[in-house]
Amino acid sequence: MGHRAIQAGLWLSAALVTLVAAATWFGASEVTGPAFDREGLILANAWRSPWLDAAFRGLTWMGSLMVLLPLVLVAGILLWRRGYHGEACFLVAALAGASLLAQLAKHLALRNRPDLFAALASVESPLSFPSAHSVQVTAAAMSALVVVVRLAPRHRYWAAPGLISIVLLVGVSRIYLQVHFPSDVLAGSIAAGFWVACLHALTLTGAPASNA
Repeated sequence: MGHRAIQAGLWLSAALVTLVAAATWFGASEVTGPAFDREGLILANAWRSPWLDAAFRGLTWMGSLMVLLPLVLVAGILLWRRGYHGEACFLVAALAGASLLAQLAKHLALRNRPDLFAALASVESPLSFPSAHSVQVTAAAMSALVVVVRLAPRHRYWAAPGLISIVLLVGVSRIYLQVHFPSDVLAGSIAAGFWVACLHALTLTGAPASNA
């Protein structure tokens, strides 16, 4: 337990350092952030087309709690009923904790959303960093992959590419829709990965329980 607690602490520290360091950088800088932020938004705008507008407006919902939370809760209930209590709690806690981290970081960074081009989607908050959609979908996808590897390892060969693709599509959609800087997406996904690694070290400490 002591060794795993240290591991979890290191992973959590990495998540917090990622968010705090980026937030401090944006807050202390007189510019909006890294040069690739501006270039990424310009490139996304250059690729605009009616069908991509529609596609990314739909795809971006895969990172919303309105979509992810019901999916994770259903998966958690099914796992719990089959006796996989640790995996069920892990899935729910991964998403809930990641969402909370994202909201806390937003109010620490106080970074405004991009205004280089008109946004193509409505947003509830004027705060940009980190991308909550990217944080949430990364945490949900990574935790789902961990569960697949533990309980049905043969399925990881199709699950991994599918889940990674979803994370990438949501991240690209936030940039394409001009509601987030590329660094919002990148730092958010990295922090979410560290958070899931922390939770994995704390909760899934042994072999999965039998559902017999």
